[in-house]
Amino acid sequence: MRFTIIYDNSSLKKGVKADWGFSCLLEAYGKVILFDTGASGAILLDNMKKLDIDCTTIDEIFISHEHWDHTGGLADFLKFNPVTVYIPSSCGKKIVADTAIEVKESREIHENIFSTGELENIEQSLVVRIERGLVVIVGCSHPGVDVILDAAAQFGKPYAILGGLHGFREFELIKDLQLICPCHCTKHISEIKSLYPDRYVQGGAGTIIEL
Repeated sequence: MRFTIIYDNSSLKKGVKADWGFSCLLEAYGKVILFDTGASGAILLDNMKKLDIDCTTIDEIFISHEHWDHTGGLADFLKFNPVTVYIPSSCGKKIVADTAIEVKESREIHENIFSTGELENIEQSLVVRIERGLVVIVGCSHPGVDVILDAAAQFGKPYAILGGLHGFREFELIKDLQLICPCHCTKHISEIKSLYPDRYVQGGAGTIIEL
């Protein structure tokens, strides 16, 4: 499994632009999935180019929730590659994509790749099962990290969490995770890093994690 952050509030690679929003690329089990699309199509596509990511090789898009900083690049991307887009049901007609599939309940998208289903009527998370456990990819964690991890646990034992954690501060909830990469809207990154220095991975556009 390979995880590449394309769009984030900070950048860790020269030439890759930082901007408020989130998008990452998941490569696992022969599938290439774009998780969220940031706020700007121009920045998303340019960062992809700088990171040597060919948008035509992406199989599908997974949208965590409808907020502009996660969906802003979608329309521009689909002009180049009109792939299937998994959206939470609450998005409805707010996301215009001929290939959209609405997700309400938890489901298997591909073998070992799952959606938690739409949680608290706002957000879904992507779950990948690897040998070590579950990798949980989140957009902003609006439903709460506890709710997301509980929903993911139906597929196995959570091993890692990657993405935006918003105002999350119930830090004991992630004490058993072996990898924590807080990005985007996470307010308490320094506290997480201080508490779990051996498991913390710095986020930012250009970060690559292989598991």
